[in-house]
Amino acid sequence: MKALLAAILTLLVAAPAFAGDCILDNCADRQPLPEAQASPAGGFARGGGFGRGVWRGGGASGDFDFYVLSLSWSPSFCETTGSRRPSAQCAPGANPGFVVHGLWPQNDNGYPSQCSGDSDLPYSVLSRLGDLYPDPGLARHEWRQHGLCSGKPPAGYFADVRAARDSIVVPPALKAPQGDQRMAPLDIQRAFMAANPRLRAGMMAVTCRRGAFQEARFCLSKDLRNFVACPQVAREGCRGQSVVVPAGQ
Repeated sequence: MKALLAAILTLLVAAPAFAGDCILDNCADRQPLPEAQASPAGGFARGGGFGRGVWRGGGASGDFDFYVLSLSWSPSFCETTGSRRPSAQCAPGANPGFVVHGLWPQNDNGYPSQCSGDSDLPYSVLSRLGDLYPDPGLARHEWRQHGLCSGKPPAGYFADVRAARDSIVVPPALKAPQGDQRMAPLDIQRAFMAANPRLRAGMMAVTCRRGAFQEARFCLSKDLRNFVACPQVAREGCRGQSVVVPAGQ
């Protein structure tokens, strides 16, 4: 009997949290963040990574399989984390819609991070990123954490970020909505696939937090010319029946 009770207790403790309870990509049902992946001052973190436990710090620069472009839905961020600190992104009337969270080198199983190289982001590059990232601290963090693994210099990597963002067509339902919407995560994916004809199921993920739409993530080839299948990334999406898509202020 004691052995049976112990086994039941173990299962209860190990049970994952609700799959949709994610802050950006740091989901409640994943392992705690390694110290090196703690959230930067800007409030963003790519915690845990895709593949749980296969994050590889200090990897070889340029050694990865494809990119993940993550676009964060700004109104959701501003209603949660962003509301706790002053931010032009979250100022009344700003409402930028989608903002770039990151362009991440990714492997079929896990991802590299914090690769070797010069982690300083030159001001000559940073000063041109204001229309890409909502916060310069996020741009610096993304370079240190992920950009160094691209195998490109800062100017080349952020040119790729811009090209990746510009390659995504935002569906009409998510262009400056006039009011909050309730949508199924699958319908958000279908809207993106309708707006981007080469995008297929299994090539993107929709993430959410506590019933609110958080991010759309797209898997792109290393040359950014094609969407690619990414089963591990796709499995990390939220699985709720519907999510709120806030319109912002």
